Amino acid sequence: MGALLEVILPVFLVIGAGYIAVKRDLFSNEGADALMKFTQSFAIPCLLFRGIAELELGAYFEPRLLASYYLPAIAGFTLGTLGARLIFGRPWEDSIAIGFCCLFSNAVLLGLPITERAYGEGALSPNYAIIAVNAPICYGIGITAMEVVRNKGGGLWHTAKAVWRAITHNALIIGIALGFVVNITSLPLPGVLTDAIDLMIRAALPAAIFGLGGVLARYKLEGDTGPVIMVCALMLVVQPSLTWLVAGATGVGTGAFRSVVLTSAMAPGVNAYVFANMYGVGKRVAASAVLISTALSVLTLWVWLAVLP
Repeated sequence: MGALLEVILPVFLVIGAGYIAVKRDLFSNEGADALMKFTQSFAIPCLLFRGIAELELGAYFEPRLLASYYLPAIAGFTLGTLGARLIFGRPWEDSIAIGFCCLFSNAVLLGLPITERAYGEGALSPNYAIIAVNAPICYGIGITAMEVVRNKGGGLWHTAKAVWRAITHNALIIGIALGFVVNITSLPLPGVLTDAIDLMIRAALPAAIFGLGGVLARYKLEGDTGPVIMVCALMLVVQPSLTWLVAGATGVGTGAFRSVVLTSAMAPGVNAYVFANMYGVGKRVAASAVLISTALSVLTLWVWLAVLP
């Protein structure tokens, strides 16, 4: 009970506050969009920049950690896509959008604050290593699969351009890339600049999770029960279980083990809906899955925190 009260509930109370504020017209949809724009385009990129700039690359940016997270994530994408197609008879384009919901966990808006509250700020280095390649890998897989299925444009070259554009126009990726530049070159930063970045960082997570609640308030629970249940089961139970097995087999350290399992246990992020909306397919499933799995994760994260070493 202590883990639920001290770690999980404070985060979800802030999400709930954002949800109620928008539902009750105390905070506008436009305001929630603006808040998310601020956090995802400015504040969180600053957070990721600082985290990557100070990350011990040799200690945390290692194949065992990344394999422990991304092999189960890719398995989730495959199972979600094939399940939507073969079990629920959805078109291939819908199936890929549903599979993407089982690939892109909310590693930033939920993963970072939950891990920080559970194990302290010093435990976030493995999280930063995972997040550093999260968007390139996930968008690369999703966009490539969708473009292959659609078979439009200029074939391989068209697909490569679509993947490159999605990655390089992402503010989170830009922040991460600049962090790598500073880390690798040991570039000294002026104190006034780091102080300004720290001000942005302090606003990042509280504003982001409040804004997340506001964004979730516009989603509606509409049909598609089977695919939504499948997404919730894969993201909240199957994927973290596979991550536990892979991380245990590869022998990652205790701190990295906690971070990778907990990150894999997060609900799908709003990027799942963004991807579905970008292609105009599977939007209802993506919206419902994000909303329901985020609510269910209050309980499932409690269980994962209880069993983690």
